[in-house]
Amino acid sequence: MFSPLRNRFGGPGVISVIALVFAMLGGAYAASSNDNGKATASAKAKKGPRGPKGATGPAGPAGPAGPAGPAGAKGDNGANGSNGADGAKGSTGTNGQSVNSVVELPGLNCEEGGYKLTSASGTQYVCNGVVGQTGQTGFTSTLPLEQTETGAWSFALLDEVPAGITVAHVPISFAIPLASGLDEAHVHLAPNASCPGTAENPQAAAGHLCVYTGHVSPQLEAQGIYKAGSSDPLNPLTPSPGASTAGAFVRLVISTDQPFYDGEISGTWAVTAPQGL
Repeated sequence: MFSPLRNRFGGPGVISVIALVFAMLGGAYAASSNDNGKATASAKAKKGPRGPKGATGPAGPAGPAGPAGPAGAKGDNGANGSNGADGAKGSTGTNGQSVNSVVELPGLNCEEGGYKLTSASGTQYVCNGVVGQTGQTGFTSTLPLEQTETGAWSFALLDEVPAGITVAHVPISFAIPLASGLDEAHVHLAPNASCPGTAENPQAAAGHLCVYTGHVSPQLEAQGIYKAGSSDPLNPLTPSPGASTAGAFVRLVISTDQPFYDGEISGTWAVTAPQGL
């Protein structure tokens, strides 16, 4: 076995080779048996230089949504804010919308027409006034032609009246004046042909004044109708029969043969303006 080596290296060379082999075997044994059989490196290899940073990889898929967190505690109320500035003044509303007279408004029947008024508070309907004799709407200075106005009158005795005949006057006032006064032939104590009504429903023919008597004591009697504020031109102390534009008064006679008191009389009246030409 060693003959070829001896021939090539000679005796000393062979011994050197053998020593080298044993040295290598001893190092390997130490490496394999150190630390209870665990191999350890006798020396760490030196790290080389760090390489360049690689390109960013693509984004991974989105992960699943996490569970909802618990509700937070209720916070305290915030402080009140300051008052805001006043708003600008609103624009002036427009005139009401005219409504045709033939249209029946809700809850109303406006013969003369009316208006629909709309505002921030809602909608209202207003009728026009009845056209008066002068053509003005909603007002008339005198009783329109063939229109009737009515009223009531009464008289009562509160003091003792001596025996004999006593005269008293009861006024009748027209709320709407007549265009002209009425003469004696156009004023009547009902019943009369020109007075078709009753004390409960007074009526008068066109151009006439009718006075109706309801309750009356036996000692009292209505005896005539006279113009208010005027007198007979031939006898200034005597009133003129008829009615003025403002009204009239009823003349009462109290007849008794002994002192009397506690009597009364009452009734109604109606006056109708004349017919038109």
